[in-house]
Amino acid sequence: MMAGRSLVLWAALLAGAGQAKTIQVAPGPGAAEAVQTALIEAAPGDTVLLAAGRYAFTDGLSLDVKDVTLAGVGEGKTILSFKGQKSAAEGLLITADGSVVRDLTIHDAKGDGIKWKGVNGVHVHDVTVEWPDGPKATNGGYGVYPVASRNILIERVTVRGASDAGIYVGQSRDIIVQDNIAEYNVAGIEIENSMFADVAHNVVRKNAGGILVFDLPNLPQMGGHSTRVFGNRISDNDTPNFAAPGNVVAEVPTGTGVMVMANRNVHVFDNEISGNGSAAVMIVAYKKPFDSAGYNPLPRDVVVRGNRLRRNGFAPAFPGGAELAKAVGGTLPPLLWDGAQTYLVDGKPVTEVVRIGSDVPALTLNLPSATADMAAARPAPVQLRAAGLPPEPAPVAVELRATR
Repeated sequence: MMAGRSLVLWAALLAGAGQAKTIQVAPGPGAAEAVQTALIEAAPGDTVLLAAGRYAFTDGLSLDVKDVTLAGVGEGKTILSFKGQKSAAEGLLITADGSVVRDLTIHDAKGDGIKWKGVNGVHVHDVTVEWPDGPKATNGGYGVYPVASRNILIERVTVRGASDAGIYVGQSRDIIVQDNIAEYNVAGIEIENSMFADVAHNVVRKNAGGILVFDLPNLPQMGGHSTRVFGNRISDNDTPNFAAPGNVVAEVPTGTGVMVMANRNVHVFDNEISGNGSAAVMIVAYKKPFDSAGYNPLPRDVVVRGNRLRRNGFAPAFPGGAELAKAVGGTLPPLLWDGAQTYLVDGKPVTEVVRIGSDVPALTLNLPSATADMAAARPAPVQLRAAGLPPEPAPVAVELRATR
C-alpha cells in the first residue's frame, strides 16, 4: 500500500525573475477595468495584488500572460463579485501557463468561477468560489475548473453552490486536489477523462454527490485512469440534485458518496464515508449509447478498501432504489455495482470481465449490458476480491513554479 502525500516539485521562475513587480489595485470607481488592465499588462513573474474590498464586474476577466499571480489579501477580504456579469462564460478565464490564484473570494460568476484551458501549471489555493444565494440550477456550472491541462494543484479551496461540480478537472493529467472543502454543489469533486490524479484529504459534504471519477465519450481525451481517492471525509451528501436537465451529473442520485463510472484503475481507500443515503460507493457503466471509437463504458480495475463507513444506503434516491433496499433488509450494502460487463460497438456486443476489489459487503445488479435499466436488474450479494488487480497507482507528482 503506497498511500502517502503527493509530491509538488517547485521550479524557480527564470524568465523575468530580476524584474518581477507587484501591480496593486484597490476597490473603487474604475477598479474592474484596472484589474483587467493589470492582467493584460503584467509580465511573466509579476503579481497583480488586489487590496481588501469588493470589486464589481459586469464582464469576465481573462489572463493570457504566463507565470502571473493574481492575489488578494485573504478569503472574505478581497471579493470579486460577478453578480452583474453580462457576458463571458467565466468569472476568470486563464489560458497561460504557470498561473497562481490565491487569497481571494469569487461570488456569483455567470458561468464557471475560475477556468483554466490548455495550460501547463495550475496552482490555486486559499480561494473561495461561491453562489451565496445557495443551490440553484441557474448558478454557474463549475467553481474551479481546469480542462485540457497538466500539472495541477488545487488546495485549500472552498466551493459552494455550483450547479455541476464544485471542483472539476477534465481531460487533464498530473493532478492533485487536496485539503479543500466542497459543499452544497451538485457534485463536490469530479475527475473526468483524466489521468494520474490524487484526490486527498478533502471535506466533501452536503452535495448531491460527493466525489465522482468519470470517463465520458465524444471528448478529445478519453480513457481516464490511475486515480487515488484517499483520506477524504465524505459525509451527508443530501442536497437534492439541482443540475439542469440533460447534464451528466443530473443523473447522479442524491446521497451518493463516491461514484466511479467508466474509469480505469481507481483506488478508493482510507476515507471516512458516512450519512450518504443512496450508497457509500457506486461503481457503474456509462449508460447511454455512444459512437466514440475506442471508448469503453465499463468501469475496470476499481479497488475499494480500508474505508471507515457509517450509515450509508438508507434512502436510495435512484429509480427502483427504495424497492431494492427493502428487498435486502432496508439498507443497501456499502458498495453497489451495476454488474454490467457487456456493451455495444457498431451494434455488436462486446463482453469483458470487469474486475472490482472490495473488503466490504457489495451488491451487484447483474445488469445484462451497460445500457440496461433497472427493470433488467437481478440483484444479488457478491464477493469482490482485490487479488489480481493492478497495484495502487504511484503518488502523483506535479511540477509548478515557485512563487514569492
